[in-house]
Amino acid sequence: MTDNRAPLRIALVQAASSLDPADNRAALARLCPDGADLVVWPEAFARDFGSPGSDVGPYAEPVDGPFGQELARVAGERRTTAIAGMFEAGADPARPINTLLVRGAAEAAYRKIHLYDSFGYRESDRLTAGPLDPVVVELAGWQVGLMTCYDLRFPELARALVDRGAEVLVAPAAWVAGPLKIDHWRTLLRARAIENTVYVAAAGQPAPRYCGTSLVVDPMGRVLAEAGPEGETVVRAQAETETLAEARRTNPSLANRRM
Repeated sequence: MTDNRAPLRIALVQAASSLDPADNRAALARLCPDGADLVVWPEAFARDFGSPGSDVGPYAEPVDGPFGQELARVAGERRTTAIAGMFEAGADPARPINTLLVRGAAEAAYRKIHLYDSFGYRESDRLTAGPLDPVVVELAGWQVGLMTCYDLRFPELARALVDRGAEVLVAPAAWVAGPLKIDHWRTLLRARAIENTVYVAAAGQPAPRYCGTSLVVDPMGRVLAEAGPEGETVVRAQAETETLAEARRTNPSLANRRM
């Protein structure tokens, strides 16, 4: 059966968020590129985490607050679907939720499941983990699964998204810099693509604090486009049904599973 879906045009915005939410809202319109079906900003773009252990509670918003409204406005103006990270107000004002907002032709919210209690950090001291509910949205006929940063280290989440139909995994991140961290980042992104025969699109905040290296990987593990660790840039690539189908014919690992 012929798959007549058009390619999914993806743009990743690699940019640093500041400690001023108003500046970050303004950056959405300034940085949003034209000509993409899906535009992805990094994790915590509405307001950076601040110094380790900082209280981000005062900067939490509802999903329809100022950041969500501006993200929706920009997505509508550019005729695209936009994904960006924010701190969402929850039941505990002192421990908000690390949330990805999807606004535009598709709308959803994903609350980060795996909090970054690793490499000397304790994200769970300041944030509340989301429900164990993998989120997949349909966009232009494509199924897009949502992950955030540290989620990448848990292959069971990627597989759960694929079991729900995901063909593209989107992974916004603020991947903290350090020894081997870029190597881990690239390796894990390619592994999630290869083992699940899916596209992976990952937008990161840049150096010096974070690792940048925003990239798109195809279902055979080929890196289609990639930024360096530093600087503000836009990375573009597209997902194609023929490439997806060929990868799944060549490497039918999903069909061959026994566990």
